[in-house]
Amino acid sequence: MRSRCWLITALAFAIWTLFACAFPVRAGVATPVAPGVYLVAGATPPNAQPDGNSVILEAPQGLIVFDTGRHAEHTQHLIDFARTAGRPVGAIINSHWHLDHVGGNPMLRAAFPGVRVYASSALEGALGDFLAKYRAQLVQAIAQPGQDPAAQASMRTEVALIDAGPALGPTDTVTASGRRSIAGRILDLHLEHGAVTAGDVWVFDRQTSVLLAGDLVTLPAPFLDTACPEHWQAALDRLARVRFKLLIPGHGAPLERSGFATYRKAFGGLLRCAASEQPKSTCIDGWIADAGSLIAAADQRYARTLIDYYLDQVLRGHADRMQKLCA
Repeated sequence: MRSRCWLITALAFAIWTLFACAFPVRAGVATPVAPGVYLVAGATPPNAQPDGNSVILEAPQGLIVFDTGRHAEHTQHLIDFARTAGRPVGAIINSHWHLDHVGGNPMLRAAFPGVRVYASSALEGALGDFLAKYRAQLVQAIAQPGQDPAAQASMRTEVALIDAGPALGPTDTVTASGRRSIAGRILDLHLEHGAVTAGDVWVFDRQTSVLLAGDLVTLPAPFLDTACPEHWQAALDRLARVRFKLLIPGHGAPLERSGFATYRKAFGGLLRCAASEQPKSTCIDGWIADAGSLIAAADQRYARTLIDYYLDQVLRGHADRMQKLCA
């Protein structure tokens, strides 16, 4: 069953509202995907925004958490895992600044004082621009008469997350790609500039051949609202050169190499169609056909809605916006 959505009328929030309908509610079970690597899948609670996928890696100096979700329930699953395992969270790595990936940082930092947080510096710019605008529109929506109480509570939670400010950000800023020892585990950290956001971190674990892609891979469609599509495509080309066995996306189920190749081909096809004079319906149908079995039958309608939205709002007719995002 799909979760209910609350609706903010501002067009700039359409993606966040759509997001709230996207991911079926799932129990926050830490599922082993490789030796010492566990996936806590994101979910969408009723009347709320989503959580991105979180990944837990065992390390000599504790646990590493890649992305921390948004809601307290999701983050509590990460804390409970650590306490059950009898090991502290020694490090957090954030793929990017979207709230469904960094929102759990304050809870984890409170539960495990001294935890190191590795991320790009892009949150600082987002707090002064995108998130500031988002907060203002949330406050306006909360004040509107006749709001559903559950929707108001969810929006207030969003405001509180934004107001956490620096607690969402890094202790250790990732400024370049390279091999790092994180909590005693050697990982390859890669920094992309201006792909999904102004700074995106993805991780390759050579020990297990698992690649943590963050929102460089999302299903049932790419989420383009803060992205530069051409830089994103170039980032996918770099991911393809990595000899991973399993890729964990920011949203959706893990992919083997063949699944990622399908996603990458579908992404390129979408950009080519968007740049052409083909009707929008052709581009939407093309994404569905090219992505194929990566999109569950139950998610096809949602995928169509997303691609329809992004064709209008991002991929076509917004040269000034693209110039800013791709600078």
